[in-house]
Amino acid sequence: MSDSTNAVRTVEEIPEVSFQPDSLGVFEAIRPAKDRLVHHPVWEQLGRGEFPLENYQKMLLHFYPLVENFPKFMGLALAKTRTHLRGHDDTKNWLIGNIKVEQNHASWFQDWAMGIGIEASSLTHVRPAPAIDAIVNYLWSINERGSLAESLAATNIGIEWATGEWSQNVVRGAETYFHGKWSEKARRRSMAWLRAHARYDDTHPYEAMELVTRCAKDDDDLQLAIRAAERSLDFYAMGLDACLQA
Repeated sequence: MSDSTNAVRTVEEIPEVSFQPDSLGVFEAIRPAKDRLVHHPVWEQLGRGEFPLENYQKMLLHFYPLVENFPKFMGLALAKTRTHLRGHDDTKNWLIGNIKVEQNHASWFQDWAMGIGIEASSLTHVRPAPAIDAIVNYLWSINERGSLAESLAATNIGIEWATGEWSQNVVRGAETYFHGKWSEKARRRSMAWLRAHARYDDTHPYEAMELVTRCAKDDDDLQLAIRAAERSLDFYAMGLDACLQA
């Protein structure tokens, strides 16, 4: 529809986002889990350009189902929104806008994987390691059975919060694997997913925190949402642990 009054608001247009890196409020309790993930040995080694290529390939290959399914998880959350409930309209508009963004990320992730030698057919037919498969299964489960607040917390805080931070730390190291092998154009294309997350997710998780607090039906629901985010962080760390062994 061309009427501008019906345009989907962008993430930046969500009013009064009060959460910031130094002001996490109720989400301060899960900062240690997020920090452990951000500084996981996988990201530390990759940031220095020291992560073995075989492990690097395994990590991208096995995490592909998480990236490919990510907009679907958000779609399940979108289906839970109701216009008469507090915080749901803002959440609906935010999810619609960001699902469109996430749909591009799977193809960018494919470019990243193929840039370090993974065949496209391998991505299509990958059977992820059990620890990584557990992340995907958990997100399917919580987005199907949990409240809207739990869904947002598990997906858009538990996964994206740490991702936005570790991606900023590993960009330079990850580029070293392309040195002397690819043209500048090919290198930029292969790094598109990583660079996009280093920028895009900088504020995104804090907007998700705001929406979780608005959508939570009561304090019990909010506490369940916080635990859902922490659970995602725990599964995420387990998946990375599995990538340390080629």
